[in-house]
Amino acid sequence: MGKGGKSHQEGEENMAAWLVDLNTLKIQPFKLPPLGPHDVRVRMKAVGICGSDVHFLKTLRLADFVVKEPMVIGHECAGIIEEIGSEVKNLVPGDRVALEPGIGCWRCDLCKEGRYNICPDMKFFATPPVHGSLARQVVHPADLCFKLPDNLSLEEGAMCEPLSVAVHACRRANIGPETNVLVMGAGPIGLVTLLAARAFGAPRIVIVDVDDYRLSVANNLGADGVVKVSTNMQDIPEEVERIFEVMGAVGVHVTFDCAGFNKTMSTALSATRAGGKVCLVGLGHNEMTVPLTPAAAREVDIIGIFRYKNTWPLCIELLRNGKIDVKPLITHRFGFSQKEVEEAFETSARGGDAIKVMFNL
Repeated sequence: MGKGGKSHQEGEENMAAWLVDLNTLKIQPFKLPPLGPHDVRVRMKAVGICGSDVHFLKTLRLADFVVKEPMVIGHECAGIIEEIGSEVKNLVPGDRVALEPGIGCWRCDLCKEGRYNICPDMKFFATPPVHGSLARQVVHPADLCFKLPDNLSLEEGAMCEPLSVAVHACRRANIGPETNVLVMGAGPIGLVTLLAARAFGAPRIVIVDVDDYRLSVANNLGADGVVKVSTNMQDIPEEVERIFEVMGAVGVHVTFDCAGFNKTMSTALSATRAGGKVCLVGLGHNEMTVPLTPAAAREVDIIGIFRYKNTWPLCIELLRNGKIDVKPLITHRFGFSQKEVEEAFETSARGGDAIKVMFNL
């Protein structure tokens, strides 16, 4: 569960990036728990920075999760198996794996129904009080470590985590060859949602953002149209008209709001055709004032998603067979020194031309 320690073979001290205070990360020792019979010890090789990691660094909280004591950061990760528990049959030392970061309780009704992503007792990397994976080594359940095919890099393995959010969203919204898609937000999650929706067969995808650079990236990734918008609520009617023009006569069947703000959700509800769906992916605002009644009168369904479930095998297959290429999203790379950890988080927080910032350990 995102715990580290000394390598049994080398006797080296395991080090990790700890969030110790507001805007303060320190590389410090991180002790391994004993290896359980169904666990593996993984040497981390690629760890990406997520917006939630930056949010914890800047505010020490995310929604109801509050960092009350030092915590190891990071949850988008892949590495190499170093040691396996006595009952592990499907992995061997040397295997390259992508790690699914959330561990359900497997006792509650939601887990038993297969919806373990909304388990109330979920233990998730770098969600307080559970430690994360930006460490030299972690211990994790073997059944949440997925072997990577030879043609995928460890960085691509780490990208299975953000891609899983998009795959889960596309499943929830039933994306297919007859579904025109609008994506609000061209950040990392918006961009992987574009890629996933295309892989699921969406024939026309339009993406909306406030930033020209992000929209140019969306264009390069194959968006059928882009619309630049403002942050001003008064501009929504005009921007919805522009979305209609760019999408075409059939309209928007499904909108993914990958930002989760008053403005983006209001635009999504207004731009989606009658009988369509709005899937709220980003969780920017905890409370919103949105035009719900007009949307309900047009029978626009609102779908929520939280993280993902049972997505890693599909993500790996979509990457393996080339239906999705996440490599262009990795814009910045850093090593694992104190200076580089600080620089990497500053780069990610700054935005600009940084999409996915990746550590190579």
